[in-house]
Amino acid sequence: MSFTPPTADQILAIRVSAGIDELAQSERFAAATPDLVEAIVEGIGAFAAGEWAPLHRAGDQVGAKCGNGRVTLPAGYVEAYRSFVEQGWGSINGPVDFGGQGLPFTLATAVLETLGAANMGFTLLPILTVGAIEALDHHGSEAQKALYLPKLISGEWSGTMNLTEPQAGSDVGALRSTATPITEGPHAGKYRIAGTKIFITFGEHDAAENIIHLVLARTPGAPDGSRGISLFIVPKFHVEQDGSLGARNDVRCVSIEHKLGIHASPTCVMSYGDNGECIGEMVGHENGGLRAMFTMMNSARINVGSQGVQIAERAFQQARTYARDRVQSTRAGAPGKNPVAIIEHPDVRRMLMRMRALTEGSRALLYYTAGQVDRGALGNEAAQKRAELLVPMLKAWGTDIGCEVASLGIQVHGGMGFIEETGAAQHLRDSRIAPIYEGTNGIQAADLVTRKLGYDNGGVLQALMAEIAAEMEDVPEVAALAKDAAAIGQWMSSTASLDDKLAGSVPFTTMCAVAVAGWQLARQSRASDLHSKIAVTKFFNRVIVPEARGLGSSAMAGAALLYDLDADALAG
Repeated sequence: MSFTPPTADQILAIRVSAGIDELAQSERFAAATPDLVEAIVEGIGAFAAGEWAPLHRAGDQVGAKCGNGRVTLPAGYVEAYRSFVEQGWGSINGPVDFGGQGLPFTLATAVLETLGAANMGFTLLPILTVGAIEALDHHGSEAQKALYLPKLISGEWSGTMNLTEPQAGSDVGALRSTATPITEGPHAGKYRIAGTKIFITFGEHDAAENIIHLVLARTPGAPDGSRGISLFIVPKFHVEQDGSLGARNDVRCVSIEHKLGIHASPTCVMSYGDNGECIGEMVGHENGGLRAMFTMMNSARINVGSQGVQIAERAFQQARTYARDRVQSTRAGAPGKNPVAIIEHPDVRRMLMRMRALTEGSRALLYYTAGQVDRGALGNEAAQKRAELLVPMLKAWGTDIGCEVASLGIQVHGGMGFIEETGAAQHLRDSRIAPIYEGTNGIQAADLVTRKLGYDNGGVLQALMAEIAAEMEDVPEVAALAKDAAAIGQWMSSTASLDDKLAGSVPFTTMCAVAVAGWQLARQSRASDLHSKIAVTKFFNRVIVPEARGLGSSAMAGAALLYDLDADALAG
């Protein structure tokens, strides 16, 4: 399964949807010149195709292995990660004060998108580190930043997020891990951490020399629920004041999960304090863990939305290649009887066009979101609010698209797609986790209608949809969808009950996401003379957009229909 980085489409999305030239006019991002942007996108494409993509199948077939508390990655992974660190790919948008390059988040997004399309499971390693960097940069003390950020930004050390416990999944406030203050001895001022965490991505591995765990736990007497959680740094190896590594901390990997997909990514059960000597230090204020958690989660949700784009790109590339090579049957209506490549058959062509349109549409949404994040970082409050509004759309719709495109990829292969040797099934297995972790897509939709819709009393969504409708007067499908989404958003903000909002939240989220994607594809099409972009945009706006508009009835159907059957009747 060869991989070709989608460099041209990425550069177009970065230029048009993220607006990189405008960002480069600021002092902070002045280094993001067109030449540098092109060099980064092309450079990470060559690196990903040459070093990460060839490991894709071994990651699935061999996977990470756990024994005696140690996790080892398949052959070639440690060396590939070392190259990633040496070439500085993890430092693109890291703070300059701690060794980062200080470039726009948009360019870091391109790096992770390309790496993930080459090898989705492996790319979870730098994705989780990004979340740790964000949390420490926003909430850590100056001493903590100086000690931990340089090695995290370089990638020499990796980071994790430790939220979930066996009894506390999406309900983080139900966690029971404890943090007991240490008042005497060499660790005075720190905490003894005790508890078990599950589903910890890259919680243990052999690619980085240290792992910095960010762990949510409760201090003695903390309030119940999410108000009583604090965040702690718990390194795998203790870090001395000069940055050197000390003894092993009292933290270990008990086991790794046997998963449907992403086998190259060890999903660990982590045990803290088996011997009563797991030492951690608090990040920020006591009981302030929820705020820090949202910082980690917001970054992670954008990058998980990107995973939908990543797996869609890889699945489309493989399906396209197979359809070109597989010769079968005469095309319907053709004068001769000669069999043709299946790419010539209308239904296969329909699937491939749908795969490509969904992939490029979700990429357009990804880079529009990234551009708004960068504007927010420059102090544009309106852009920051818009970015926060877009995050649940990107995470939910983007990952749904990853699953749909991967499933279509199997369909294009026909029976061979159901055979593991072709590799098409791996894309579907890998993609299926993305709508679940970092907050299920139902949680994303609930976040949109219960929190984000309330920004400026609904004004943030209304302004976005009004802008789309005004600019898309010559694309009536997109304009109509934006107007419908605005009307439903107004209903949800004003008269809908909470149950009715939640019942319609998923279709409403899809409507909003598709409206933004269609808008951005149209903008890209206007800025490009490529026939392929124009054709893909036309397909998206004439096929995908009307489907999304048809979700309006579902979005406003209300909750009563969901409870016509009681729980027993529904189960029976």
